[in-house]
Amino acid sequence: MAVEGSAGDLLKVVTLLGAAVVAVPLFKRLGLGSVLGYLAAGLAIGPFGLALINDPATILHTAELGVVMYLFVIGLEMQPSHLWSLRRAIFGLGSLQVVVCGLLLTGVGLAFGFSLPVSFVSAMGFVLTSTAVVMQLLGERGDMAQPRGQKIVAILLFEDLLIVPLLAVIVFMAPPDLAGPVAATSSRWTTIGLALGSLVALVAAGVWLLNPLFRVLANAKAREVMTAAALLVVLGAALLMQVGGLSMAMGAFLAGVLLSESTFRHQLEADIEPFRGLLLGLFFLSVGMSLDLAAVASNWPLIAAGVVAMMLVKALCIYGVARFAKSSHADALDRAVLMAQGGEFAFVLFTAALGAKVIDPVVNANMTAIVVLSMALTPLVVLMHRRLATKPGVSMEGIEAVNGQAASVLVIGFGRFGQIASQGVIARGASITIIDNNVQMIRDAEAYGFKVYYGDGCRADVLHAAGAHTASAILVCLDNKGAATRIAELARTEFPQAELLVRAFDREHVLALRKADVGYLVRETFESAMAMGRQAVLTLGAAEEEADEVMERLRRRDAERMDMEAAGGLFAGRALVLGNQVKKAAAQQTAQDPA
Repeated sequence: MAVEGSAGDLLKVVTLLGAAVVAVPLFKRLGLGSVLGYLAAGLAIGPFGLALINDPATILHTAELGVVMYLFVIGLEMQPSHLWSLRRAIFGLGSLQVVVCGLLLTGVGLAFGFSLPVSFVSAMGFVLTSTAVVMQLLGERGDMAQPRGQKIVAILLFEDLLIVPLLAVIVFMAPPDLAGPVAATSSRWTTIGLALGSLVALVAAGVWLLNPLFRVLANAKAREVMTAAALLVVLGAALLMQVGGLSMAMGAFLAGVLLSESTFRHQLEADIEPFRGLLLGLFFLSVGMSLDLAAVASNWPLIAAGVVAMMLVKALCIYGVARFAKSSHADALDRAVLMAQGGEFAFVLFTAALGAKVIDPVVNANMTAIVVLSMALTPLVVLMHRRLATKPGVSMEGIEAVNGQAASVLVIGFGRFGQIASQGVIARGASITIIDNNVQMIRDAEAYGFKVYYGDGCRADVLHAAGAHTASAILVCLDNKGAATRIAELARTEFPQAELLVRAFDREHVLALRKADVGYLVRETFESAMAMGRQAVLTLGAAEEEADEVMERLRRRDAERMDMEAAGGLFAGRALVLGNQVKKAAAQQTAQDPA
């Protein structure tokens, strides 16, 4: 029987991993993101799908450790000084958003005909944004360290802190017949005392215990013990906060902050990362499995209307608060779209409210479905916003467009290649005009004393305005081979008096540029690779003359191959190379074994 039980547990693990391995790459390939892939996989294998797994609540409880570890890693990046600099965003912006959203969402519940206590609990559960969903989406976009990402993280931290007073409010809202007033008062004071005691214990351990502990373990040079200690810190902090009636995620975050200035910070982050990613994926799987399709089917008008109404009201509220706090329209809209869903702490709040008889099981099932659907819809809404939203225009302040310039040399593209290629003519004192269409690069170049004009080299009128019709030489230094080819063809037709020098991307690009009758072209990595090859020959003990002879022979061979490919096609050139390699190998074998 024990073997059968172990096989059943192993089957669940295999099912979870298999669902993730199949769904997540597929959804990312479709451009829908990993979060939606995990949710869809969970729905497919859960009790309301193929019923391969029937206990999503147990898995969800374990998978919440993924959120815990995520916040620990975030805490490691938040030095106390940096956290202090975010205090206004955490307590100012966070509290303003929570209060306004809470009031408006409570009004939505009242409009649907629910009582004030039920409307308040439902609203506050939806106010608590999903840390897991938002953090995952921010991480995929690379916005975590950006200012707008930092503001979102600050608001999420405040909302995580909010679960504690909300749970206390649930106790006050419980019907009076559940316990006498004296017992209730005593319980509340005990809860507050436990919470404060847990916080003090965690801070004390972080300040006086953790760093000496990791120093001892590092000196022991036991790699696996360091990993075990990292897990112990995260799970121990989460357990301590849970015992104190606080959020496990907040405990892990606080532990991370306390270790953020430790010399072991990067080691801890590397140790936790594999567990964090796996458990966070498991969390999304379990959320998908917990979506009760039967409840959705029986109450679909109410649930559908609730999802739309609450996401829309919350998004409008977040947008309004962000604009009030002087965020730009683009940042405010992005924040509204990203945070317009309920979160994992709503499940905790609804369970506590159900146990205290503030809400009934039907409301709990409906609100849980609304929150899960809002989490599932968020990646889709974010994707639609990214595709439909107008890209913010680039500021042209301080940028001068090319207009009626005259110079003996025209340089198109002033990236790292163009900056080096232009140095010779600048040093010789020739008159030069430089154009580029990268506004930020133009500003950066100006800081170093270079005058670069804005212009698109693919347009004949722009090239005329840049003085291409009077230039002796045109240097095309772009890293876009398609644009470079178009410019070369255009310049050869419109400005035949100018010598055309073009940066080529690879061998195929060289062949395309030869058809455009380019006077001089060079592959962008060829000369640097040849220089390194020459140095490698010298390192092996060759004299300078021998090294030069070897490299010259290689240049001639490369030129012959290029001519062959241009005349007979790419495959003929490749066949010649392969034939030479076979002949060389045969000759070496004969030399080694003359008989």
